[in-house]
Amino acid sequence: MKMLVVFEKMGAHRFLGHLDLQRAMQRALRRSGLPVTYSQGFNPHLQLSFAAPLSVGIQGEREIMEVPLSETISEADFLAKLNDTLPQNMKAKAAVLQEDKVAPAMARMAAATYVLRPDEHFEQLMAAVPGFLSQERIPFMKRGKAGIREEDLRPLIYNLMAKGDTLVTVLATSSKGTARADLLFTSLCEFAGIAPPRCLITRTALLDERFVPLEGA
Repeated sequence: MKMLVVFEKMGAHRFLGHLDLQRAMQRALRRSGLPVTYSQGFNPHLQLSFAAPLSVGIQGEREIMEVPLSETISEADFLAKLNDTLPQNMKAKAAVLQEDKVAPAMARMAAATYVLRPDEHFEQLMAAVPGFLSQERIPFMKRGKAGIREEDLRPLIYNLMAKGDTLVTVLATSSKGTARADLLFTSLCEFAGIAPPRCLITRTALLDERFVPLEGA
């Protein structure tokens, strides 16, 4: 059995890198006394799996990790014990007990939703959205193992709209292609003809190919 855990990474913890996040979760799980599974060998460690690493500086409201269990435990007990040991601004919000045969969250993930809250120029950015999306191509430069190459952001943007004083977007996030929310924001600002202002970005959900949250799929 394994436990799919939905957790938040907010506030100052948005500056925590992925490896540091892994260590923080491992420490919390060790201290919790939960029946988790460790690897074999001279240096046993927790084999955690995260659906998608979060870029430094971006908040996460419903991030997902999977924890292998050595014995069954109720979802409520797991949640309570883990939250007793997690640091502030890193709260476990839900736990879903799953059979090992259920495909990993990382393999099921296809998209993610983000909320962007710019400090200024919101009206200009909102007005630029229709024209921005009407472009056939939105080129950007991507650095990979083979060097720097040009790629197209447009097919990776499933939706982008204004909601209140924020921009809400659904972006591709899978092995076939991933769009970064900060890159989307920079590209939109460039299209609008403004220097990118400070912007608080929050990833609000991880979705499967049907655009259903992974924890409910």
